[in-house]
Amino acid sequence: MGRDPKSIIEHAAMSSAQWLAVLVTVGLNALDGFDVLSISFASPGIARDWSIDKATLGWVLSMELIGMAIGSFALGGVADKVGRRPTILGCLVAMAAGMFGAASAHGVGELLPWRLLTGLGIGGTLAAINAAVAELSNKRWRSLALALMVIGYPIGGVIGGLFVQRILASGSWHTVFNAGAWATTAFVPIVYLLVPESVVFLDRRRAPGALTQINRILTRLGHPPADELSVLAPAMEKRSITDILRPALLATTVLITFAYFAHISSFYFILKWVPKIVSEMGYAPQAAAMLTWVSLGGAMGGAVFGLLATRLGLKPLTICTLIAAALMIVRFGHGAADAADLRTILTLTGFFTNAAIAGLYLLFAHVFPTHVRATGTGFAIGVGRGGAALGPVIAGYLFKAGFGVQPVALVMACGSLLAAGALFALTVREGDG
Repeated sequence: MGRDPKSIIEHAAMSSAQWLAVLVTVGLNALDGFDVLSISFASPGIARDWSIDKATLGWVLSMELIGMAIGSFALGGVADKVGRRPTILGCLVAMAAGMFGAASAHGVGELLPWRLLTGLGIGGTLAAINAAVAELSNKRWRSLALALMVIGYPIGGVIGGLFVQRILASGSWHTVFNAGAWATTAFVPIVYLLVPESVVFLDRRRAPGALTQINRILTRLGHPPADELSVLAPAMEKRSITDILRPALLATTVLITFAYFAHISSFYFILKWVPKIVSEMGYAPQAAAMLTWVSLGGAMGGAVFGLLATRLGLKPLTICTLIAAALMIVRFGHGAADAADLRTILTLTGFFTNAAIAGLYLLFAHVFPTHVRATGTGFAIGVGRGGAALGPVIAGYLFKAGFGVQPVALVMACGSLLAAGALFALTVREGDG
């Protein structure tokens, strides 16, 4: 085993400190899932208290997504310049401030900027933690570690959904935002104490005293110190975060970003429309609970995908999972014989749609080199949030045009199929198919 920092992290066994840091990122991703479902549950109370129409409410629901897109674009590059850990900490402060501000808002004009700030923080966090987990993990367990990070989203959705419903039964929507703000605030010292800066990032950045700082972190992680920094080729020293849009990486950036955009549009069709569709199927009392089954299936899907990815080829596995996700979305559109059958269908739909997202996050870490890992991830997530907003809108217009659930589900499933096609093109281009 080499004695440079990158080789030590790559080949040494994962220590308990490394797994603990990965566990923290699961919680960070859960904040995203919590916030997405929290605003969905809080929005009826907001609309009632302020007497706002559906068009204005749409802005309330979408402002966080807009912030996420901007945050992913802008702050992914920051994480590649100043580091993963300070970016995560700064984003947590922004998220907490946004949630506290939203809780004290007295009108839409006050609420929207706070929701935008919350989204900015979440977007930057998502880009930074994907890079951080990839660089904290060794080669053997990297796929599982990244998949575990991804399942934080559905876990946060489940916990958030159950917790928020209980809050709203006896309190107001303000309490929802306050709870999210305090949960986010609690993660600031947790990240500070348990998530060190990426050794791989510090090795590449080569600031004065880098080796000393790296060896402190390696000792903290339970590894022997490095003898020297890794050797960089002259071409690597000239690299820039703009490389994702230069010829060597441009096709990769376009294909992986399109794949995420296309699949996330299908995923958010399920996430946003399940309660309404389930109600119209005749299961109105169980509509919210059915969305919880989607999240539970998603958590299982991410974990299973991570285990399989340690043994199987990442791109072929992700392509197969995307095709399975498309088939399950179509199956959902055909309805169910009873509530138990519907729960099974939705659990499997959540399983495959979220497993595919896990695959795409793993691919971000795989296809983007260290110096643009957070930038590339942020770019793909930022564009993908456009798909998150577009998917439910397209479905809404199709429903408005008179189409039933079956044809709409068929159309929305095409996003996952197009994503599979983009990954196949990427596989053929790289010659590893």
